[in-house]
Amino acid sequence: MIAPPTPHRTLELRLEDGAIIFVRQHGKPGAPRLVLSHGNGLAIDAYLPFWGPLCERYEVIVFDFRQHGANPSNPAWSHNWPTFVRDMEHVWQAINHSFGVRKAAGVFHSMSAICSILHTFEYGPRWEVLALFDPPFSARDGHPLRALNQPAKNDLAARARRRRPSYNSPEEFAGQLASVPIFRRWVPEAYALFAKATLRHDRASGAWRLACPRELEARVFEAAADPTIWPRMANMPVPLELICADPEAEDAGPPALIGQAMAVELPIEYESIVDTSHFLQIERPDECIRATERFLNRHGFSASQGQ
Repeated sequence: MIAPPTPHRTLELRLEDGAIIFVRQHGKPGAPRLVLSHGNGLAIDAYLPFWGPLCERYEVIVFDFRQHGANPSNPAWSHNWPTFVRDMEHVWQAINHSFGVRKAAGVFHSMSAICSILHTFEYGPRWEVLALFDPPFSARDGHPLRALNQPAKNDLAARARRRRPSYNSPEEFAGQLASVPIFRRWVPEAYALFAKATLRHDRASGAWRLACPRELEARVFEAAADPTIWPRMANMPVPLELICADPEAEDAGPPALIGQAMAVELPIEYESIVDTSHFLQIERPDECIRATERFLNRHGFSASQGQ
């Protein structure tokens, strides 16, 4: 099975309430710095088909949000959007302290993409540029797409609560993922990567349990409905591109449709990847890499330049 590379260095970041985030450095230290994270209930190692090739040309720093992926979980720890935003600031500060103060491009998907916008609103420009993959924005008040948001978030929360909490092995989970029609576009190695990255082995029972407990995943989906983000993004202080799923696809979801609509009204860059869903980075990773690098190059963040 394809596996994530061994990091050059790993930071163990301990947060105010005791939660732990592991921050991992890959790629070429000294090359332009990319920082990547994931969507709700997921883990960054599941995106290896996308970020693995970037390690050849960039310093690639990856992290899972609290109580996701490689990080431990504890019911006593906070798990909500304001906490995620504070955590992102701690991660940004820790990267600069431990790996050197340098410009960084944020390359974020879904939940982490929304968090990067909220983080910028609260702390100012931290990222040199932001490449955001299919963020699940809420449509602004008064827009026809606003009616999509409530049913969509309710459906996602309900599905999260119905997830199996444990499996006999990652292979069992990978097989289940491969049988689900909405995941049909994934590259073949993504199923095993996703399963291994989002499960944690319980030595006591021998079972493999969801790294992010399903109730926590559901709560985040339920809370993601802020229609004020869209209009506030008219004044973003850093260059930003939305790289979205195909809005013309038969199964196009609200993030793809809303991202396209936002790009009509706002001074932001936008492109969509043909025949993709919300998981576009593990469906068409090569096209997503090219889209990311076109955006980076337009803003002087080329892999051929030191930062």
